[in-house]
Amino acid sequence: MPRPQRFTRKRIAAATGATALAASALTAGLIGIGAGPASAGGNHNGTATPIKHVVVIFQENVSFDHYFATYPHAANAPGETQQGTGTAAASFTAAKNTPKDINTLATTGLLAPNNPNSAQPARLSPAQAVTCDQDHNYGAEQKAYNGGAMDKFVQFTSRDACGTNQYGRPGLTMDYYDGNTVTGIWNYAQNYSMSDNHFSTVFGPSTPGALNLVSGQTHGATEYTPTGQPVATPAGGSSAVRQPDANGVGTVINDPDPVHDDCSNNSHAKAGNLAGMSGRNIGDLLNAKGTSWGWFQGGFTPTTAATATAPGSCLSSHTNAAGASVVDYSPHHQPFQYYASTANPHHLAPASDAEIGHNGQANHQYDLTAFNKVVNTDNMPAVSFLKAGMFQDGHAAYSDPVDEQNFITNTVNQIQKSQNWENTAVVLAYDDSDGWYDHVAAKAKNSSNTADDDAWCRNAAASGVPMAGGYADRCGPGPRQPLVVISPYAKKNYVDHTQTDQASILRFIEDNWRTGQIGDASADATAGSVNAMFNFDKQRNDKVLLNEQTGAVASTEHGNNNSGK
Repeated sequence: MPRPQRFTRKRIAAATGATALAASALTAGLIGIGAGPASAGGNHNGTATPIKHVVVIFQENVSFDHYFATYPHAANAPGETQQGTGTAAASFTAAKNTPKDINTLATTGLLAPNNPNSAQPARLSPAQAVTCDQDHNYGAEQKAYNGGAMDKFVQFTSRDACGTNQYGRPGLTMDYYDGNTVTGIWNYAQNYSMSDNHFSTVFGPSTPGALNLVSGQTHGATEYTPTGQPVATPAGGSSAVRQPDANGVGTVINDPDPVHDDCSNNSHAKAGNLAGMSGRNIGDLLNAKGTSWGWFQGGFTPTTAATATAPGSCLSSHTNAAGASVVDYSPHHQPFQYYASTANPHHLAPASDAEIGHNGQANHQYDLTAFNKVVNTDNMPAVSFLKAGMFQDGHAAYSDPVDEQNFITNTVNQIQKSQNWENTAVVLAYDDSDGWYDHVAAKAKNSSNTADDDAWCRNAAASGVPMAGGYADRCGPGPRQPLVVISPYAKKNYVDHTQTDQASILRFIEDNWRTGQIGDASADATAGSVNAMFNFDKQRNDKVLLNEQTGAVASTEHGNNNSGK
């Protein structure tokens, strides 16, 4: 892979021209690739379903049991308040028609005192919103599985003590919230669709999850020095790239920052090696079809702009529920910055609001505030990926369910009140489990048998589960995660049991806009469908708006969804 071009605006302009040529070539290459199936509703003028806008809210580090262990039954304990706010916790009462066949700790009899792990699950109160971060490394999560017994989480992923104003206790990994803390997400599940069988595409932390969302692929990585020089990765690999081939191309299982990003290494305060990805991502496929799209992330606007000789910095910050100051932007949460074709290395703003979602100097990578400018306009992108600033992304230690709820409900309310709501699907998903306990292991789809792998993945290899593309260290699916779909076409109070993973969201976008697939053994080819969460033949005429502070239902509106038009 050639040395990345960095720092000069002339180079950016040249790269933009090259990207346009590559897009033209890619368009030609996609002709003849089979499109996804049309919905029962028939022709939708360019999309396979009535959905014209997909908004993926991609949050951080939550297992399914961590948020849904007792769903839909909440404790509703008197006198509870949210950490850092003094606001009384919202009560939650489930609708009578809530499905009962949900795979939770409660329905499977795995709450205390019946759990096989060495510590029992315990409910976390709203006042315990900010907790220790758990161990969510590729190998640690596999070891917690204990070959599928799911009983070694305390030994391998639990981190029980941490910083000031963060809650911890022995066996913390086993603990869970209920509808008095994650009230908003439970209310979205009550009124729209959720899955109890959705997983990480592979084991491991944030970057693999983000890459699988946009490409279904964690192989194809090359390692670079902090200044962008390719390095010879040692046999077996480094923390940036694992299991490299003779050309140094291997797999990402950790969180190396992207090479095409000025703000990597904590805006150059650190000196870790970086990673760059080859191959295609969904941005490339959407560009080839002329479909508008964008990734919008909190803190993407640089606090110090790049110059001809120096990179920019991204150091804006906010205060979380525990009173800690948290930098907004995390480079390793931004998957498109790993690819030269879709990167915006200097975090250039769009030349105008009209550029948002389209080709231009920002190259489809924006600050989160740019989404606010287009959500209620005809220029809202067909596909939008939203990433909260770190204090609101849900990641344990520096974020929390209270701050996360504020971001999610504010965003969804904004979309529901917009002129585009009538044909929009909002997908709430997560990049990894953080190592939080979950009792369900997926049916293995991709094996691996290296020194990085433990019994669950090695047993899959021994039983004949293929290693897709021959690429090691892509074992999965990994841990189970929440998945919620909010849309006028989402089934109400519905629980989907189809096995899906992060690449299933990618596959829905590919099929809906008929882009073709990524190729090169991407997980999109075998990803389960999310279509069961929708009823494309019947548009609902209601929308449920939530209180942005408590997550409680604020209002249920009925009538024409064509609001604002």
